Formats: sequence, C-alpha cells, structure tokens
Amino acid sequence: MESADSLICVGLDPQPSRTPPEELLSFNTRVIEATADLVCAYKPQSAFYEAAGELGWRALRETIATVRRIAPHAFVILDAKRNDIGNTAEAYAQAAFDWFGADALTINPYLGGDAVAPFLARPERGAFALCRTSNPGAGDLQSLQVGEGEPLYLAVAAQAREWAAANHDNLGLVVGATWPDELEQVRARCPRLPILLPGIGAQGGDLEASVAAGVDASGGGLLVSASRSVIYAGGEEDIRAAAAELRTAANAAKPARNAS
Repeated sequence: MESADSLICVGLDPQPSRTPPEELLSFNTRVIEATADLVCAYKPQSAFYEAAGELGWRALRETIATVRRIAPHAFVILDAKRNDIGNTAEAYAQAAFDWFGADALTINPYLGGDAVAPFLARPERGAFALCRTSNPGAGDLQSLQVGEGEPLYLAVAAQAREWAAANHDNLGLVVGATWPDELEQVRARCPRLPILLPGIGAQGGDLEASVAAGVDASGGGLLVSASRSVIYAGGEEDIRAAAAELRTAANAAKPARNAS
C-alpha cells in the first residue's frame, strides 16, 4: 500500500465467455503490466481457472509467478473460499501457498477455529474470512441474530479478531462494498484487521462511502477490489486509466474517514 500509494486490488477474473483458456496467461500478463505500479494487490478468482481445466490450473500458477516477476511489491490473494475439517484444510493451505504461491487465501469461517488454524499456521501467509459478502442474498444467513441479538456477521468479525490474535495477526475479513453501513460496524469491531472489499465496479458498490467506512486509523488496512471494470476496460491504456482513476478516487476518500 505504501510503495504503490494505493488501496487497489485488481481481480484477475477472466470470464470464460470472453477469454478462452489458451489466452488466460497472456490476458492476465497484459493486465499486470498495465497496472503494476498502480495497485497493491492482485486477486485471481480460482473458479475461472478451474472452469478451464488443465490449461486453467497451469495459467493460475503462472499468473501468480508473473505477478512476482512484474509487480514484486504486490500481495497475491487466491480467491477460492476454501475450508474443511483439519487435515483437508491443511491440504487446501498447502495447495494455495506451496503449489500456487499465493500470499493469502479467502476462506469460509463456518467450520470454526480448528479448521481456520491451518491457514494461519505460517507467519508469512494468511487468510481472509468471509464476513459480510457483497451478493444480494448475503443477509439470508449473515444477518441472522445470534447471541445477545447482534447479526451473525459481527459475531464472525469478533471471532476472527480472536483467531488473528491467537496466531500471527494474519487473518483479515471479506466485507462487500455494497454494504458500507455494515462495513463501518465491522471496522469498529475490528480496528486492526485488514479488510478485503469486493463489490466495486460491476457490482455497484459505493467506493467513497466504503473507503470512508473501511480504512483503519492510519488510512490503510483496506484492499479495494475491482475486477471486470478494470480488466475489461479495453486496451492496455484503457486498463491503466481505469486502475489509475480507481486509485485516485480511493485515495481521495481516505481523508473523510480520518476527519470524522
């Protein structure tokens, strides 16, 4: 964030209907080259590579290697929302960190602390737990009242804070930009945890309100993720312009949080 002066995370999500399997790596390389100095992170969504079969799996691994080569400062989050019982979770962690070479993995916290632990065992790696997702039906379960009447997503946030403290402070949360009020509640509950913020761009999230609600006390701690609105903006100049515009807008929204 500091070296790139950026909160922006570009989602490397090549849509199967628009990018054929044999072009996945070249497509991603073009995006990375156009945005390397403008962003702090990249987030490939595993589903779009899995859908391409063997070519896709290879392209995912090579895409992460390309980030390392072109944008060595950038954090790589593998968006796969994994989890299972202990030994299976360990295998998921091994695949994400050792085979694909990601820095972090998105995970489902529903199985509890023993299943989250394998993703937090390495101090140089980490995870982002689903908390308040950006999809319209997120509230079906995430807003259910639990405990003394608070919504489930806040209980998840509080539990994640404890899991992070018990490990290497290497757990963050996923909160959608489509819910800025809930994001503000999560940030108040977890002042120091990093937050991955999907939903900007094609999903219609409010960038200004989300940055104001989600940055930490230092004006950081928030990864603003945009995918289709950047990677399908057009040619390399258009992709670069879209990422630059997003970075400028996100940075401009930070003082509102600090002033308030």
